Amino acid sequence: MINDKKVLAIIPARGGSKGVPGKNIRNLGGKPLIAWTIEEANKSVYIDRAVVSTDDEAIIKAAIAYGGDVPFSRPASLAQDDSSGISPVLHAIDQIPGYDYVVLLQPTSPLRNYNDIDKCIELLVASATTAVVSVTEQEKSPYWMFEVNQENKMKPVMGETIALPRQELPKVYALNGAVYVSSIEQLKQTETFLTKETVAYVMPSERSIDIDTLTDFRLCEILIESSASKTS
Repeated sequence: MINDKKVLAIIPARGGSKGVPGKNIRNLGGKPLIAWTIEEANKSVYIDRAVVSTDDEAIIKAAIAYGGDVPFSRPASLAQDDSSGISPVLHAIDQIPGYDYVVLLQPTSPLRNYNDIDKCIELLVASATTAVVSVTEQEKSPYWMFEVNQENKMKPVMGETIALPRQELPKVYALNGAVYVSSIEQLKQTETFLTKETVAYVMPSERSIDIDTLTDFRLCEILIESSASKTS
């Protein structure tokens, strides 16, 4: 709870991952991928309840084993490859009413920590806005990016190229998928966390990995091992 407002966190984890089968329960640093998000959500100062939304029995068992709350099974119709990302969030809100803010925590961002979560919630309140999303600064500038047509001719993505060193180009940021926070009223109205009023919370690149491939898993493992060696 923050300023007398109740906070619900939703951890969506469907079972039908195509890129990496069984991704959400695949071992990462000695525990299932989803466990990293459950544990950090449970450490939050402000989250009143964190629930896992899944259609998969194996994910349910893994989530419960690591302190997850799985109060319902997600309908199969909301766990398809073409299901919208917001649909399980809206479904969970309807299943568990009585909250003011919702936090979406994707299990594919295992290196985000509870401080990131709580700072996003604090930023939402301090900014008097309706939504906050986490982002990370990008090394590759879109001013150096091109579309290539069927004749291999290049067209600048930004409409022009800027012949400046990277350090002098405008800073650009991308969603890192780690934390999304919104007032529930706003989310029900717009069905998106991204509006003209959305505020960015900037995270470092080392906590911004969004796992989609086996290479992403390996990179996370390296960072986890490196962090463990520094604290041992």
